[in-house]
Amino acid sequence: MSNKKSNIFVRAARKIGGYFRELKSELKKVTWPTFKQVCNNTGIVLIAVIAVGAIVALLDFGFQYLFSTLLK
Repeated sequence: MSNKKSNIFVRAARKIGGYFRELKSELKKVTWPTFKQVCNNTGIVLIAVIAVGAIVALLDFGFQYLFSTLLK
């Protein structure tokens, strides 16, 4: 009787518990950025998004002007 399988809920709880133990050990290995690095990276991303948005807007207005001129 010692070879009897555990209840499915017990096995699931052990798997979930093992997952969170591994998760905790992996999170200890992470090198988290400083607040200054986060602000710097956020600024770079915002500038890039604005630049790409401006380029797309200029292309949109240019093509709109081109097509309206061609169709007149």
